[in-house]
Amino acid sequence: MSVEFVQLRAPVLVARTAWALTGFSAMMLVVFLTAAAIDVRTLEEASIWIKPAKFALSFIVLFATLAPVIERLSPAIRENLMLRITMVGLVISTWFELLYIGAQAGRGLTSHFNVGSPMAAAMYTLMGIGAVTLVIGIAIVGWQVGRDDGVRMKPQLRAGVHYGFLVSAITTFVIAGYLSSQPGHFIGVPTIGAPVIPFVGWSAEVGDLRPAHFIALHAMQALPLFGLWLDRRGTRSFAPMKIAALIYVLVCAVVFVQALMGQPLIRL
Repeated sequence: MSVEFVQLRAPVLVARTAWALTGFSAMMLVVFLTAAAIDVRTLEEASIWIKPAKFALSFIVLFATLAPVIERLSPAIRENLMLRITMVGLVISTWFELLYIGAQAGRGLTSHFNVGSPMAAAMYTLMGIGAVTLVIGIAIVGWQVGRDDGVRMKPQLRAGVHYGFLVSAITTFVIAGYLSSQPGHFIGVPTIGAPVIPFVGWSAEVGDLRPAHFIALHAMQALPLFGLWLDRRGTRSFAPMKIAALIYVLVCAVVFVQALMGQPLIRL
């Protein structure tokens, strides 16, 4: 095997692995949606397969964002040991999270906040480790984009990816860390049949930590999209991007504090 082939192989495989995880998540989404159409069991007033399906969709969005970013890194960055180790961690975490959440749904049991037995508590801890691994992976890729002078991105898009990935990682770490330490995602006790925000299922009656978690996660899409728009306008100053990143953090904080005060994102 030639040295040139080995040098080419690593960056190609890292990006392909990210795309493969996108495909795996899409396959699991199809499985969960098919199961929901066949299995009429419910848990917490919803189909037992809704949570696995939401997580699969979230992973699709995550890796469909990571993959093209990794593809645009310079070969030297894509070849480094840190990125390869990061990808291994992402693979293990993704497989474990989706398969375990799906297995618990199949058993008619919750996966999150389930500490009713030593085994369930241990698995919930492992889920937490997997989630932290995913967040660290996002931060590492964002940091690599910021230090890679050979990255194939226009300036504002590069800044958007750099800030967006780091904001997403930091805010998610704080909000999800607090969320995982609680007995559930509600601040308050919703009444049976209480109104929820359509599709997402967030409480429209009491505080719910999930909206802040959602907003934090998607900084990694929102700020790069803003960067694309700035590039198309020909903006040279990075001040708008920095201000947008700060505003995004403040929005996360406000929605988080609102939930902690027991207030829903939208009252219906």
